[in-house]
Amino acid sequence: MPEGLIVKALSGYYYVKDDEAAPGDSTIQCRARGVFRIKGKAPLVGDRVVYALTENGEGTVTEVKPRTTELIRPPVANVNLAVLVFSVKEPDLSLNLLDKFLVHIEHEGLDALICLTKMDLIEEDDNETQEAVQKAKRLYESIGYEVLETSSPQGLGADRLRERLAGEISVLSGQSGVGKSSLLNAMFPSLDLLTSEISLRLGRGRHTTRHVELVELEGGGYIADTPGFSQLDFLELGVEELSSCFREFAALQGGCKFRGCTHLHEPGCQVRDALERGEIAESRYKHYAAFYQEMKDKKRRY
Repeated sequence: MPEGLIVKALSGYYYVKDDEAAPGDSTIQCRARGVFRIKGKAPLVGDRVVYALTENGEGTVTEVKPRTTELIRPPVANVNLAVLVFSVKEPDLSLNLLDKFLVHIEHEGLDALICLTKMDLIEEDDNETQEAVQKAKRLYESIGYEVLETSSPQGLGADRLRERLAGEISVLSGQSGVGKSSLLNAMFPSLDLLTSEISLRLGRGRHTTRHVELVELEGGGYIADTPGFSQLDFLELGVEELSSCFREFAALQGGCKFRGCTHLHEPGCQVRDALERGEIAESRYKHYAAFYQEMKDKKRRY
């Protein structure tokens, strides 16, 4: 039976790119067998599947291959790389939200590429914003993340990003209105993805991407253009797992005096000692403490 990759899911249909198909070939529109609904495990975009052709030229997904990764939001399977798109202006760069995204990406075991967009909106004499952006870039690079500066109108960073995405299944995600679709259009003009100007009155973007879809890239590989969203929760993450999702904490916590140290008040905490020595950024620690409290509060409510 033929096999392929689900590149789009919409209104109960799954669009499968056959393994034998050439780049640019059309997909097979499929339904899923009822057994998936019974088991409560529906196929996801990014799933490798076995399917059977039906008489009307469509298909039926009969088997989902084992997944290497599975994201809940956005719902995508088998992603290798998460490209976190954050603007430096309109809206301003939010390190709190960036850290929240990074927690989720670390929890899923994905590689992360931080992509700073709208660099062209920083005025030449806006030294404060320029300094803040470079300080953030140095911080996350020191932790071990790759950071790329981009501008869709200027084409800044497009070649480097194309090289990074080649051969990968990647997810493009970030706060609404930061220019995710514009960035993809700048890299691959033939895509002509829908874009929308940010709503300055609301301070957030209109959601221009309505469904998850894997976009086939010219250099090989796929990227998921996903619905924008402006907040995340921690319901799928245990509070005891939070510190391991901060890379610089994970390297230290084995030396803490107490097993299961929360890094908030216990004596002999290596993380807080590193914070006092300036080896951990104050912003990262403040966000960790805030996320920890948020998770404890949610746990009490649920």
